[in-house]
Amino acid sequence: MVVAVIAAFAGIVVAVIPVLVQQVAGLIEDAPRLIKEFTASSWYHDVTSQYGDTFDKAIQGAVSFLQDPNNLTQIGGGILAVGAGIAGGATGVTIVLILTLYFMASLRSMKKAAARFVPAYRRPRFSELLEDVSGAVGRYVIGQASLALINGILSLVFLSIIGAPMPALLALIAFMGSLIPLVGTLSAAIINSVICLFASPLTALVSIIYYLVYMQVEAYVLSPRIMSKAVAVPGAMVVIAAVGGGALGGILGALVAIPVAASLIIIIQKVVFPAQDAKTEAPPAE
Repeated sequence: MVVAVIAAFAGIVVAVIPVLVQQVAGLIEDAPRLIKEFTASSWYHDVTSQYGDTFDKAIQGAVSFLQDPNNLTQIGGGILAVGAGIAGGATGVTIVLILTLYFMASLRSMKKAAARFVPAYRRPRFSELLEDVSGAVGRYVIGQASLALINGILSLVFLSIIGAPMPALLALIAFMGSLIPLVGTLSAAIINSVICLFASPLTALVSIIYYLVYMQVEAYVLSPRIMSKAVAVPGAMVVIAAVGGGALGGILGALVAIPVAASLIIIIQKVVFPAQDAKTEAPPAE
């Protein structure tokens, strides 16, 4: 399993990074042409003709802002902050990957240590429940990764068809966003649509329509079906758990809501229901 995780991570890096570097370099090279085509478009002329004075004032204000050395210092500090944030994010991903590998390697011993806190006559039953719960959490992670993979592949195909800039990068953004329940797909869709605006307003509009349709399909068709099979939770419960977890705990709450719901269902089915079924007679009156 550790080898599989490392191989998957390395495969994503090897497959995506060269394409991203090539497309970013192409975007930088084509930036003057894109700006020229954007300023020559009919949409740009319509805006300038309708809001000419306001548009000119905005441009003059931007030029004046860039000519001020103090503002340039602030921009430089912002760029450094963004760079530090990117470096911190990359470091965080590396740390999470390493901790995940250590956690996977020591999971069996951690389960055994947890069972030691339970009386010996209850350990077999406790270990069985612990295996079921950990299996539900693992299947949830696989299900969420499957949703992200579907979004990434469909985004790559669709964005390549409509001629969006850097479709591989946008597909990666869609993939990473779909790993976060509720808000992830929407955030990635907004980012991708804004980037598509550099190609043309029509491309951005088509991208917005596509993601609006896809989010409905993912929320009410793909996610309930995949999650119900992965964690054995009814589709309606998947939606309720994700929405409730997001409302109570934000992104973290949405991430843990479905595995927590699956764990509660397992405990209820294997502990609460058998205990209640065993009570065939009323307790003696006091």
